[in-house]
Amino acid sequence: MPPRTEQLSIFPAFFRVEGRTAAVFGNGDEAFAKVRLLLNTQVRIIAHADRPEADYHAFLIANRIDTVREAFAPEQVEGAVLVFAATGDAERDRRIVDAARAAKIPANAVDQPDYCDFFTPALVNRAPVAVAIGTEGAGPVLAQMIRAQIDQLLSPSLGRLAALATSYREAVEHLVPRGISRRIFWRRFFSGPVADAVANGNLPQARRSANGLLRSLDRVEGHVWLVGAGPGAEDLLTLRAQRVMMEADVIVYDALVPQAIVDMGRRDAERLSVGKRKGCHSKSQEEINDLLVDLGRQGKRVVRLKSGDPLVYGRAGEEMAALRAAGISYEIVPGITSAFAAAADFELPLTLRGVASSLVFTTGHDLTGDVLPDWASLAVSGATIAVYMGRTVAASVAERLMQAGIPAETTVAVIENASRADRRLLHGTLRDLPDLQHRDELTGPVMVIIGDAVAGANFELSEPLVRERIRFDELARS
Repeated sequence: MPPRTEQLSIFPAFFRVEGRTAAVFGNGDEAFAKVRLLLNTQVRIIAHADRPEADYHAFLIANRIDTVREAFAPEQVEGAVLVFAATGDAERDRRIVDAARAAKIPANAVDQPDYCDFFTPALVNRAPVAVAIGTEGAGPVLAQMIRAQIDQLLSPSLGRLAALATSYREAVEHLVPRGISRRIFWRRFFSGPVADAVANGNLPQARRSANGLLRSLDRVEGHVWLVGAGPGAEDLLTLRAQRVMMEADVIVYDALVPQAIVDMGRRDAERLSVGKRKGCHSKSQEEINDLLVDLGRQGKRVVRLKSGDPLVYGRAGEEMAALRAAGISYEIVPGITSAFAAAADFELPLTLRGVASSLVFTTGHDLTGDVLPDWASLAVSGATIAVYMGRTVAASVAERLMQAGIPAETTVAVIENASRADRRLLHGTLRDLPDLQHRDELTGPVMVIIGDAVAGANFELSEPLVRERIRFDELARS
């Protein structure tokens, strides 16, 4: 298998074809398909079909497409901007492509990728908006499947909205300053009352809304989204999180957020790492608060990207208080917290009827103080405990919970890098948990889940928490 590369062997582009000519050679279904595709554009089509099949012939007549009823000759390609060879005869198609190339005209031979200067995409048409999907000739069926999905996502009125936007472009150039103000104008244009009016077929109302939008952009207000990036896997990011990341001028992110997720933001957004992680506190929480306030006062649209959910050990409360005090608007975009991702990796029921009806989120450091937390009594009664950041204090956690009355044989699940491709799963009992602090190879974020419900997990993909047990089990089998 050849090495995988992220580079395309083709360069996607859109050709200007209005008022120019495309030549399609062939008599049957393949030529018919190319003509239908070209009818999405304003190109002049010439069909070279000496003996067209009946349905194709009827289509050419019904659509008043110029037809040449002669056998192929090289001079027939002259004057074309694009040539399609779709005769069904591989040798003849190659001769057509050779003639086009001799005239320096891009050509496409159907079902012969090596004889194509370009590939025809699966097309989603919302003129003047077009989405073209290509697979470099390898998977036409895949391209059509993707086209169907995108077609469902895009509003049927998108083309009309884009055409209206074109009519406002000159006014926006003169009235709206470049940069943030202009970006916000177009975001509001394409997603607010203007778009709603176009979708309802009320073009006069759409113009009134657009005119009002032009008059209202005296000052750009800053806004901050506190966004949960989830546990690490890119496809666990919510749709709302993806949307606001594409709207942000600045992305402020923590060290635990994978770079692949940071890269999902708008390409030209400024990216600022605030790196709060053990051993590399690049900014204090107060400095982060001040940064968010300062960006908001500059009129920036800011995504504050946090691992997991921003409201679960994300210190969002302090950031919200600072933004409220400064009068800067903000909103919360929830994310999947690490406990849920870890449970999913283990196929572990966090609550289980008749066994565990309560769930406790805590950090390992909550169990190292002199006073046992109030929730410890819930653990004794069977609650499932999800311990964040618990690796280095595992011994203290185990000791305190056993002192509180939780049996030493209670099942424990440990997950490093929950949801990610490099995740690692360990299992054992509460008595085994102190061994975790000696696992120096666990360098990623670690989640510990404790409770009777954990016994219902799937341990096939996990390894024993205590290394000695592995050797004992091997000796017992020998």
